[in-house]
Amino acid sequence: MNLNSMNETPMSSRMAIGLFGKRNAGKSSLINALTDQSVAVISDVAGTTTDPVYKTMELLPIGPVVFIDTAGLDDTGELGMLRIEKTYEVLRKCHFAIVVADIETGITDFEEEFIDQLIHRKIPSVFVLNKADKGCPTPEEIEALKKSLKIPLSFTSVYNGTGIKAVKQMIIDNANYEDVEPALVGDLIESGDMVVLVTPIDKSAPKGRLILPQQQTIRDILEKDAVAMITKEHELKHTLENLAKPPALVITDSQAFLKVSADTPADIPLTSFSILFARQKTDLAEMVKGIKRIEQLAPGDKVLIVEGCTHHRQADDIGKVKIPRWIRQIAGCDIEFHWASGAHYPKDIGEYAVIVHCGGCMLNRREMQYRVHTARHKGVHITNYGMLIAYVQGILSRALEPFPAAKLALEENHLNDKLLN
Repeated sequence: MNLNSMNETPMSSRMAIGLFGKRNAGKSSLINALTDQSVAVISDVAGTTTDPVYKTMELLPIGPVVFIDTAGLDDTGELGMLRIEKTYEVLRKCHFAIVVADIETGITDFEEEFIDQLIHRKIPSVFVLNKADKGCPTPEEIEALKKSLKIPLSFTSVYNGTGIKAVKQMIIDNANYEDVEPALVGDLIESGDMVVLVTPIDKSAPKGRLILPQQQTIRDILEKDAVAMITKEHELKHTLENLAKPPALVITDSQAFLKVSADTPADIPLTSFSILFARQKTDLAEMVKGIKRIEQLAPGDKVLIVEGCTHHRQADDIGKVKIPRWIRQIAGCDIEFHWASGAHYPKDIGEYAVIVHCGGCMLNRREMQYRVHTARHKGVHITNYGMLIAYVQGILSRALEPFPAAKLALEENHLNDKLLN
């Protein structure tokens, strides 16, 4: 196991703080000053930042955060439009926004319209008039600006260090501390409980380490003062037989669901890492509806398969090979499949009948909720890798046993089926 990765807070669990504004407003200089490192390239040439730049750090008392420098929102040309699109991808995941403008340019309709977007999205934010060494408004003008703005205002100068500490304090004062991801498993167990984690080690497992969902689940169990026991699927039966008392929960990699279900006594709760992450980041009941939609697919329907990370695909890849095969088996007809991965999420998802998404361990809750909300708004059903695998293997009801609301949604689906038949 890679202990360094275990000790670092994953990007998806950090408070994301984005810097937004026009080109050459001084965003890159400001992020360098806020992080006290030269993480972003700076230049007097407008449009120097082309891709988002990420810098992790500790900002106490908030804790682990990630600052994100973005391309100018007023970029131009075909490439400029692509950069702006990436900037809005960053905005989707932000818990906090810093709007930056050159003090000589001042606050224009452009910044005010962007602030309205932040308010609509319920993203806490502050406005920074940068390059204050070029001249600062009078106290009367400052008061007038504060009254006209809908968010707090500050002044900075990277050149002489003015206002940098004040911006950090404004983040601390205005951040929404409740806008954090809920527990993965901590609310399902009690202090002193034992949880058995089934972690297959096969050709797709990363050499020398556990994958992120396994690492984060272990940490959450330890935070609860509970005990995490780790085993492979072929040793699970032996592991359970040698425990003094049954574990409070068994959590498995979804692809080992069938064997793990067979080897886990019916009175021991069972679920998967993927389902836990889907619950942490969005609405499991909504995912149940997605399973129902897969049953109703017709020839020619399109299905989008989405992974929150990018990786080298194996010959029998879960997203590229197995899930399409299972969906064809469920639907009994030919389906057209499309794929998306990483930060990219198609704008026009209305063409799809259903979306099948990974657990989202590399995405934060804001981004996953955006994806689910967008799907719901477009009338597109969405489900999850783990739920689909459990459904295919006939154990979805058992896998949802620890989650009453999702289990109820599944039972209502079954009841409706009976009434229709």
